[in-house]
Amino acid sequence: MSGVSPARRREVIDALRRGAVPSAGLDLFAVGLDRFVGTVGEDLETVTAGGSVFKAIRGEYGSGKTFFTRWIAEQAKRANLATAEVQISENETPLHKLETVYRRLTERLTTATFPPSALRPVIDGWFYALEEDVLAAGEVPPEDADALDRAVGVLLDQRLAEVSRSAPAFAAALRGYRTANLGGDPATADAVLAWLGGQPHVAASARRVAGVRGDLDHFAALSFLQGLLAVLRDSGHPGLLLVLDEVETLQRVRSDARDKALNALRQLIDEVHSGRFPGLYLLITGTPAFYEGPQGVQRLAPLAQRLAVDFTTDPRFDNPRAVQVRLPGFTVDALVELGARVRDLYADGSAAPERVLTLVDDAYLADLARAVAGGLSGRVGVAPRLFLKKLVGDVLDRVDQFAEFDPRLHYAPTLSTAEMTEVERNATSAADIELDV
Repeated sequence: MSGVSPARRREVIDALRRGAVPSAGLDLFAVGLDRFVGTVGEDLETVTAGGSVFKAIRGEYGSGKTFFTRWIAEQAKRANLATAEVQISENETPLHKLETVYRRLTERLTTATFPPSALRPVIDGWFYALEEDVLAAGEVPPEDADALDRAVGVLLDQRLAEVSRSAPAFAAALRGYRTANLGGDPATADAVLAWLGGQPHVAASARRVAGVRGDLDHFAALSFLQGLLAVLRDSGHPGLLLVLDEVETLQRVRSDARDKALNALRQLIDEVHSGRFPGLYLLITGTPAFYEGPQGVQRLAPLAQRLAVDFTTDPRFDNPRAVQVRLPGFTVDALVELGARVRDLYADGSAAPERVLTLVDDAYLADLARAVAGGLSGRVGVAPRLFLKKLVGDVLDRVDQFAEFDPRLHYAPTLSTAEMTEVERNATSAADIELDV
């Protein structure tokens, strides 16, 4: 992995040391995803060409759903798509309130160039592109600021004509944002941008400047998403990957809120398939219990019908093009392969690469993988996060820094509930477990 930059390597290793999924560089150690490479590429081509895609990701807790969606996000950014990952939760982001989902989307919007929230640079880039298009037409002299402003306004209306039919406030807010910026009123521009991003409680004075009223509601949110896609497309981003993560939390909310959320999900899927959102790649993640259990998808027959896939067949022949795909989960062999990739990445930036490769060989990785999985009652699928955290923080760091350290002699790994997630704790009842490596 000598082609990896030191900064990228450090970012990945630091995240694994903390027990977190890295925000970038996931292609460096993507294990078991080969079967999805072709289909993800096809989906991205569809979205880039103006189509739309919906996909439901299915996997047990710890099977790597977050890793998988972030790996897809990396591919999307390479295709110059914008991305946003939204965690669905009862209190923070309930799915039945699409205005809240839209707000979280704009807060987490990112591109290959800009971190969250990329809403302002995307919109500024869009206005710049409109100005360039007006000037390229040659009908407005560059030195005539008033004529340029009027021509940009006309072009804005043309580009957002379809969106304005259902949400005229979207185009109005964009005009208000531009007016405030050109008028040297950054406070009003910030407030209008916040309203455009779905933020509530924006000052009435700013809304008056933009000619809009009230806060964004559930129904307008879909039109605003449509408008955002149009702005992204015209500013050089052919689409948006939107991940709705942990949708299975719907099973734990009140029955009335759950039914509304399931219906909102059905509505979203139908809108995607109808072509209303050109350039949208929508992913949701959930557990098998969410898709198959009585408190999840099966509670709403039309939704269950849309997501139905037969998973009673041999997993080796799962169709990655299906509307719902399942992640295979980890085996000990997959953990060893994953560990070897991380070890090689670490060694490439180590002051003692030979020592790292010798002391942390594949045999030791296999022992550590079996030990961590064993400490979690043999649930290998739950083990990757803790396995990598132990590997980097307890083993590789010490081998790198201390010439005398031998993990087989000087390290007796343990698992403590204090370092575990709820799912990992549920896999074992012990407070502290000494692992046999």
